[in-house]
Amino acid sequence: MATASLSASARSATGKGVARSLRRDGRVPAVIYGHARTPQALSVDARELGRLLERVSAETTVIELAVDGSTSRTLIRDIQRHPVKRAILHVDFQELVAGEKVTVNIPLVLTGTSIGVRLNGGILTQVMSELSCRVDPAEIPSRIEVDVTNVNVGGSVHVSDLTIPAGVEVMSDEGDTILTVSASKAG
Repeated sequence: MATASLSASARSATGKGVARSLRRDGRVPAVIYGHARTPQALSVDARELGRLLERVSAETTVIELAVDGSTSRTLIRDIQRHPVKRAILHVDFQELVAGEKVTVNIPLVLTGTSIGVRLNGGILTQVMSELSCRVDPAEIPSRIEVDVTNVNVGGSVHVSDLTIPAGVEVMSDEGDTILTVSASKAG
């Protein structure tokens, strides 16, 4: 499980005008919500948030969010970005409760080189890049590795073929295809 720290400030004013003025001042409007908590409007330093997102996976990293003296364990649930400039416009944080499982999308990382690609000129097509899972926040893996070394032309890897870490409950169907290796069209 990866963790990171971030500081935020509570804010009482909300709305489009307030959000624009926060962004002008180098802050990003945000909200924190959770199990038995009323949603709370926040603002986060844009530079600090940008640096954090450069070095961690937003969906699988538990963020220790310090809000005016109190700290909450959170996950980033949504990041809204400007469609052209890609600047962060808004962030949603979900507060985590100990012992309560959360649903996250865990990245699937391919390892090895497929014999179908290396020796037989096949084409590897990755159908799924992440896997929806329910897991305790303390046990969120940063990724699930998929070994493709023994996949030949005509072969595929399904969810049921994966080695899933203990404590992780896969939400996807076991028959879902992760990747296939097909014959090259040339020839």
